[in-house]
Amino acid sequence: MTGASVVDYDLAIIGSGGAGFAAAIRATNLGKRVLMVERGTVGGTCVNTGCIPSKALLAAAEARHVALDASGRFAGISTSAAPVEMAELIEAKRSLVETMRTEKYVDLAAGYGWEVRQGTAVFAVTSSEPVLEITGPDGDGIRVGAEHYLVATGSAPWIPSIQGLSDVEYLTSTSAMELDEVPASMLVLGGGYVALEQAQLFARLGTKVTMLVRSRLASAEEPEAAHALMDVFADEGIRVVRRATVSSVRTDGASRDVVATAVVSGEQEEFRAARVLVATGRRPVTDALNLDAVGVRTGDRGEILVQATLGSTNPRIWAAGDVTGHREFVYVAAAHGTLMVENAFNQAGRDVDYRHLPRVTFTGPALAAVGMTDKEANQAGIRCTCRVLPLEYVPRALVNRDTRGFIKIVADADTGRILGITAVGKEAGDIAAAGVYILEAGMTVEQVANLWSPYLTMAEGIRITAQSFTTDVSKLSCCAA
Repeated sequence: MTGASVVDYDLAIIGSGGAGFAAAIRATNLGKRVLMVERGTVGGTCVNTGCIPSKALLAAAEARHVALDASGRFAGISTSAAPVEMAELIEAKRSLVETMRTEKYVDLAAGYGWEVRQGTAVFAVTSSEPVLEITGPDGDGIRVGAEHYLVATGSAPWIPSIQGLSDVEYLTSTSAMELDEVPASMLVLGGGYVALEQAQLFARLGTKVTMLVRSRLASAEEPEAAHALMDVFADEGIRVVRRATVSSVRTDGASRDVVATAVVSGEQEEFRAARVLVATGRRPVTDALNLDAVGVRTGDRGEILVQATLGSTNPRIWAAGDVTGHREFVYVAAAHGTLMVENAFNQAGRDVDYRHLPRVTFTGPALAAVGMTDKEANQAGIRCTCRVLPLEYVPRALVNRDTRGFIKIVADADTGRILGITAVGKEAGDIAAAGVYILEAGMTVEQVANLWSPYLTMAEGIRITAQSFTTDVSKLSCCAA
């Protein structure tokens, strides 16, 4: 790379996922010259290995589950479902991913006109200025200078240090979605949103699933959510083993099963299955960027330490999306990308605000939340009051013949202002979306209890939950509440 000429840009972006594309679109609209560097496949995690493929497979698995379950839920309905042709299912998923990658990423970049360069980017310093040294697939190199740099390299599955795990052909959320057959059985390590979605996905495709969870399911959310999902998973044949710490993993020589040894509530137990899926979290991808050379500090998990403005410890280098260690949602990454450009080029001075960030786990029924949990409100020193409404009081859930779940509202006990909403149920994500506007407007329980709400919608459950603060909802008429 010595002696290579420097090509100058206004913004050089490392990574081509949601954060990178949002930044490139906004910067291009401002008339800036933009370079995007991608070492792998254009599109990042969401379209290639995350949101799009996982939700496509979850939708297929739900369709099969509904076919198997409908006879029990609805009188007079008889349905069945044949075994899954996994290779065909995966091929259809790949086709969808390739179409969306082309239309929403590759063609979009060409339409806006910014440069996309395939290669590996590493930071270096020339004359006390940060530059990028980019090595292409054929070994050719170029040195790039820019007014501002954005690191948007995302995250990758984090693999814990467990004895013997490296010797086992374990699955991650990425490789599991490329299997050409449905495993007979599977151990899932973890209890977060990826573990939850993947466990139910494979169970509904026909796999016997056992989850080994250190604490409880969805441990960052309300405890009622864990209880509801435990019941759902038990109904669907998914075994959840709580307080399980896996100490070792090996392959059985005779059966070729994976055998995991874990301490469960102080006792050692063995669990075996045909495959093991590691879903214990994700880690920011920063190892090969040479960030130290340009004065960019990272945290214990490799995340780039940023201010609320997304600036790093080098004023010309910014970070956005999963690489910051912030919430791992593609809409967070996209918001980061746009905000970073506004702060870098328009001196907007805007901070990221997560107070009313919605979050959804796409289980069936789904888990969704916005704002504070009961625990978080108490930790913040707020005297709060809460109500939990079982879905048996929501008319839409009754006609759906599916009352699994609840809606919970956390409110300030002194002002009545709603601080958080959590739901487990069908269309829970839409409930959280409505909750964003309720929280943003600073609405009180009384206000929501007296608002219009369309009958026979799941979102009506928010209003009924608000009414439960002052009313015995069991004594309300279903259509004249």
